[in-house]
Amino acid sequence: MRRFLGFCALFALAAAGASAADPAAAPYTLQYGVEWRMVRAGLTRFTWTPGASGNRADLHLESVGLVSKLYRVNDDYHAQLTHDLCASSVLFNTEEGNRKRETKLTFEPGKVLYSERDLLKNTVILTKELQTPPCVFEYLGALHHMRSLKLEPGQSTTVPLTDGKKIANVKVEAQEREQVKTPTGTYNAIRYEVFLFNGVILARNARFQIWLTDDARKLPVQLRARMQFLIGTITLRLEKEEPPIQASTPKETRVSGSTSK
Repeated sequence: MRRFLGFCALFALAAAGASAADPAAAPYTLQYGVEWRMVRAGLTRFTWTPGASGNRADLHLESVGLVSKLYRVNDDYHAQLTHDLCASSVLFNTEEGNRKRETKLTFEPGKVLYSERDLLKNTVILTKELQTPPCVFEYLGALHHMRSLKLEPGQSTTVPLTDGKKIANVKVEAQEREQVKTPTGTYNAIRYEVFLFNGVILARNARFQIWLTDDARKLPVQLRARMQFLIGTITLRLEKEEPPIQASTPKETRVSGSTSK
């Protein structure tokens, strides 16, 4: 159960990052429902706040219903980004079952400093330092950058991503045009696969897919992770956007060096 909800947290972050609007836009909030094995398992809310010196992304994830009774989750993720979406800092507070931890990522020129603490025992679990390129993304900035790319089905590109413990050029592949139904409506979308798992950033074997609307908004309306049998499939669907994101966001970027099948 703990592993399942940990994955929910990751996918909630991906949803949030993929929805980040133009830095000049007004603040807004998106809400997603989390489903696991046909059961409503969680709720996540993401708020994007642009500012003169950069952008702030705040995400809250909580377990609900039966899952919450079995294993309570109350997580908060905060990221500071530059106007170019490069990572500046991350603070991730997690309350999951009987664990309470704080993870910090501090980005300096050419490196990222990682620190994880057990808040109940007041002990440091792990510290690490990684070398990075001048601009590297955490989850939110990476997925927003993906949203700005003009990838057609059959094309792919890579995005430099770090979780503070590992860094990799993560492949993003546009696959198929599909219709997606959510509580907010039915959308024409493009399905993308993000190759985070299988030892790239995360060790576990899994597939991670995102559906972005096939229009100028590229709104992330659905996310899905297909895990091994014991965990199964986790799906996030858009439930609410306040206010509705307008079609003018964001500017699209042509991909150089993308591949076609």
